[in-house]
Amino acid sequence: MGTKLILLAGVCAGAIAFPAVAQTAEGTTAVDEDTIIVTAQRTSQRLQDVPIAISAFSGEALEKQQIKNASDLQLTLPNVTFTKGNFTGSSFTIRGIGDLCVGASCDSATAIHVNGTPLLATRLFETEYFDLERVEVLRGPQGTLFGRNATSGVVNFITTRPDLSGFHLSAEGEYGNYNSVKTKGMVNIPITDTMAVRGAGFYLKRDGYTTNIFDNSNVDNRDIYAMRGSLRWEPTPSTTIDLMAYYFHEKDNRLRSQKQLCQRDETGVLGCLPGGLPNEVTNGNSTLATILSSAEFFGLAAGGFNAVIPGFTNAIALGSVYGTDVYGADVYANATNPADPRQINTAYNPTYMTTEQQYQARIEQDLGNMKLQVTGFYHKAQVDSSQDYNNSVQDRSGFTPGLTYLNALANAPGIGAYFAPLAAALTPGGATGLLCTSLPEPTGTGVFGGHSRCAAVPGAFDRSYTASRDYSIEGIVSSNFDGKFNFLLGGIYVDAKSDVTDYYVDAFGLDYATGLLGAATAIGASAPPSFLATPTYRNNAAYQGLKSFGLFGEAYVNLTEKLKFTGGLRYNHDEKKSIARTTLASFLVPFGTANAFTAPGLAAFDADAGIPGIQDYQRRLVKFNEITGRAVLDFKIDDRHLMYASYSRGYKSGGINPPLSLAGLVPDSFKPEFVNSFEIGSKNTFDNGRFTLNLTGFYYQYKGLQISRIVQRTSVNDNINANVYGVEAEALIRPVRNFTVNLGLSYLHTKVTGSQTFGDLRDPSGGRGDAVIIKDLTNASNCAVAPTVQGNGANAAAFVGAINGSLGLLAPHAFQRDSGLAAGTTGAFSVCSALAAYAPAYAGVFGALTVTQDAIPVSIKGNELPQAPVAKFSVGVQYTAELGNGITVVPRVDLAMTGKSYSNIFNTRNDRIQGYEQVNAQIQVNGMDDKWFVRGYIQNMFDNAAETGHYNTDQSSGLFTNIFTLEPRRYGISAGVKF
Repeated sequence: MGTKLILLAGVCAGAIAFPAVAQTAEGTTAVDEDTIIVTAQRTSQRLQDVPIAISAFSGEALEKQQIKNASDLQLTLPNVTFTKGNFTGSSFTIRGIGDLCVGASCDSATAIHVNGTPLLATRLFETEYFDLERVEVLRGPQGTLFGRNATSGVVNFITTRPDLSGFHLSAEGEYGNYNSVKTKGMVNIPITDTMAVRGAGFYLKRDGYTTNIFDNSNVDNRDIYAMRGSLRWEPTPSTTIDLMAYYFHEKDNRLRSQKQLCQRDETGVLGCLPGGLPNEVTNGNSTLATILSSAEFFGLAAGGFNAVIPGFTNAIALGSVYGTDVYGADVYANATNPADPRQINTAYNPTYMTTEQQYQARIEQDLGNMKLQVTGFYHKAQVDSSQDYNNSVQDRSGFTPGLTYLNALANAPGIGAYFAPLAAALTPGGATGLLCTSLPEPTGTGVFGGHSRCAAVPGAFDRSYTASRDYSIEGIVSSNFDGKFNFLLGGIYVDAKSDVTDYYVDAFGLDYATGLLGAATAIGASAPPSFLATPTYRNNAAYQGLKSFGLFGEAYVNLTEKLKFTGGLRYNHDEKKSIARTTLASFLVPFGTANAFTAPGLAAFDADAGIPGIQDYQRRLVKFNEITGRAVLDFKIDDRHLMYASYSRGYKSGGINPPLSLAGLVPDSFKPEFVNSFEIGSKNTFDNGRFTLNLTGFYYQYKGLQISRIVQRTSVNDNINANVYGVEAEALIRPVRNFTVNLGLSYLHTKVTGSQTFGDLRDPSGGRGDAVIIKDLTNASNCAVAPTVQGNGANAAAFVGAINGSLGLLAPHAFQRDSGLAAGTTGAFSVCSALAAYAPAYAGVFGALTVTQDAIPVSIKGNELPQAPVAKFSVGVQYTAELGNGITVVPRVDLAMTGKSYSNIFNTRNDRIQGYEQVNAQIQVNGMDDKWFVRGYIQNMFDNAAETGHYNTDQSSGLFTNIFTLEPRRYGISAGVKF
């Protein structure tokens, strides 16, 4: 790689948009900075005059730097990263602060705007850029200029407006590897002297980046398109009306996560160990589906089962968590996880569908030395994604004894009526036939209502579905007085809601367990043949709502000819409402019921243990009111040099955690996030425009930074405190007219400062060698048993052994040598509630012991924030060769280097994300007056499959790690015309 880097020492990923070139009166080359116009402060200004850390890309620069989507954009920006997330989401992180909060009630730390209007729950990070005037990225908290608060920054996409001056047309076609076909086009039509319309769109279809070796199919393809229509009308010289409509559609087999990694735990107590992330598969005995269908679980229930099912034996189980000779090894013991990051092994190929609509109307009225702007915005989006939950293929060979027993019960006199529907739904062809798994669907009946997927191997897959809409109305008044004082005053109202946000996990083992438990419950209650609903794990937010309004403004005072003060204030009011519940085997439903949620048994289901009585949903309402602001002093040394210092207070509202299967483990809600930001910077232009250098230093104090973790199969959010500081440098060098070098450099230091402690699910022992890690046989969670005063772990192990002996379970045993756990840590299958109940009674024998649900808390003080690489560097070169007759040849090469970071607040070995480099290159031939072009390109030249992010699943899923990677090497040729 060293030779390659030397050869590419001039490559580009700079974050300053390409300026136009002009001739000075003296005939020397200069850069005309007036062409770099941004609206970061709600008025058109030169980039170099804005006292904010901002990077801007013109539409031309986006094309030249091969910035086609958010993943490309982050490579070119200092202290900015981007990665996909686990639940069809993503995180655009600025200066170490991103969307670490996961959930329907979370606000985005990085505010996304279209033409200055906030865009909520957008799928914009999945599309490709087209017909944009520019993209502006503001780093640092914002609130006194834009409609929604942002603690990390703002990304503002400015679409190209209709041009009244004449007819314009452009068209572009592209073909690349993976059979990638892309077309883009634009037409601009003046209707009258005062009105014009513009239409633009793109279409992309390509084969998948990944091969599924199970059936040799191609997955992770793309089939997407988007369209945008705009109208501009200037009925008077002082009035401008803009209308915009946008539609995006995708339907393909996109992968949400590229791959799963795991250091397999031979015991099954954890599933995956914290000692590393090799290409292995979780131990199936750690998963909820296996636990609830295991011999040990049915053995614990044997007393109750024997009372209602004569002669019951736990031979009906699908396996044993101990992997005995009777049942065989766990379902993933022989599974293959290919080492190639572009290969997976799954019996269930992913599906992905999303749509988005945007409608914007704006009127701007010039009132002389004042201007009024009113904007209305309406937005709808939905996303529906399904993927193999464990990304592997199960072995069903150990199921045969249990399935045979089930079919025997189905034909047994008297009780057969209770088991026959189960056998018919789950194994319609008998014990060795196809196995049917519930589909993730809203009736809650799943396989028992005819909603199933049948295959030769057991199914295990999830589904994430959200449909939302939001609208906003914003008004802004700004002045343009000749004197020393000017102002901006605005107000915005936002109304957003989602009538459905569902996350499902389906597995054959869950169907099997809910069917058998339902049959036994129905027999005991003398009820009709029934199952327990839902057979699917379903986290259902029936309603998520946001009502927000803000009043914001800034005052600008020219203290002297060169010194200006900016002061801004904002009042925030946010109101959030949630109606949600989690169901799995929660209530009895008779067979034949079309919708489980109409069954009489629902009346006994309490969805909110935090409120007395029976609640059908958890209903929560939270409100937040805050005042924030900023103050800036900027000193304009001359037209080429600006210095500034600022203080900003950022705010992001809190939210509501979804309900858990086990209540009381986390608070119902999480608090707002605040940041005190101190920043200094300078913007400089030297040598008549040949050299531009922008420098920024910043220091943040965060209080209540929102971070996410998985508890009981559900993403919940906590608050921590942290400090962040860093520096950024951006430069553009043009030694001669046709040669350009871009440079970008950043350094970032992040540190958790609060004294909070949290349990790391990967290591429930909290790093203590005297602890026993327990896998709970009733819900597949973990807990830890340890001496109250740290000491002799033999006492904890002996206690667990004694209780397990009375339950017919094995005593604790050691983990494998390279587990990553502290020496002496042992594990066992048991029942956490039983251990907690008996621990006080056995204190005289084994000493004082503590049973901690999930994990023993550890301090995270001093740890780095997730997705916060210490260093980023970018450098680039572009040269324009003039061949005559107006034809030019423009070669260009780009390099971006991103340093190491962590994916998780615990900063463990498994949380490390190694630094990586990406190289892009292209050569373009332009015709006279840029009327046509031909371009050859290559992205990710050295096919780097580096990881950009991780997501750690919970204990009942086996603690595997989903990884997200760079896209593979792409190359191709494109050509276009423009009139």
